[in-house]
Amino acid sequence: MTELEQRLAALETRLAFQDDTIDTLNAEVAQLQESVLRMQRALELVARRQADLATSLPADAGDEPPPPHY
Repeated sequence: MTELEQRLAALETRLAFQDDTIDTLNAEVAQLQESVLRMQRALELVARRQADLATSLPADAGDEPPPPHY
C-alpha cells in the first residue's frame, strides 16, 4: 500500500468515527430537547397553578375574620 493510500485509508477511518460521533451527539441533542420541552411544560403548569392560588388567597390577612377562639 502506498503512502497516499495509507493516508486516504486513515482519513476514511477518521471520517467514519466522526460520522458515528455526530450521529451519537445528534441523538443526545434530540433527547435533551425533548427533556427541555417537558420541563418547560411542567414549569408553565406550575406557574399557572401558582397564579391561580395567588388569586384565590385573600389580599390582606385583615380581610379574614378572626378565629373563633378570640
